[in-house]
Amino acid sequence: MRTMKLWRNILVVTAAMLSLASCSSDPEYVDPEAHEKTLQLRERYTPLIAGTWHTEHNTEKVHYFERITFQTDGTLTGMRKWQKRQLVTIDGQERYTDWEDVQLPNGSFTGTWQLKWERDDSGVGHDRIILLANFDDASYGYVAYSSNVLFNLVGDDILRFSGLPFSNSDGWTEYQRGDK
Repeated sequence: MRTMKLWRNILVVTAAMLSLASCSSDPEYVDPEAHEKTLQLRERYTPLIAGTWHTEHNTEKVHYFERITFQTDGTLTGMRKWQKRQLVTIDGQERYTDWEDVQLPNGSFTGTWQLKWERDDSGVGHDRIILLANFDDASYGYVAYSSNVLFNLVGDDILRFSGLPFSNSDGWTEYQRGDK
């Protein structure tokens, strides 16, 4: 009787081990096409994006400068300087006030970035860049980036994506290579 119980336990354990051994350790993706296109996007563009980029937007009333360094490991560092001034009338003459920092925080930030291919609600796929970063000065209490925006292109001298405060007439923000 004991021997039979022992063999039955051995058979149950063996069956369980065989069942586990037959399971694949490969993950199953909800959208395998999106996963594959994301891998291709990262392989193709990560080495091109890695490095330091800057953008500027200057008018009579606004100065905006930003620099971001993208690392191949998916981390980023950057800094932002955003100032404004007003056009006021004093003694009947229009004059600009002194430059003041915009209430949104200026300064350095750190975070992560990644490229991703994903479908929108209509099923159309898009290349995206996801930026997540916080300002290093914790007293600000502001996030520098929490963005999932369209990624347009990268070349030797230009990086272009959407969704940032200052865009050109066709909706893209352009960064130039280098730290200026």
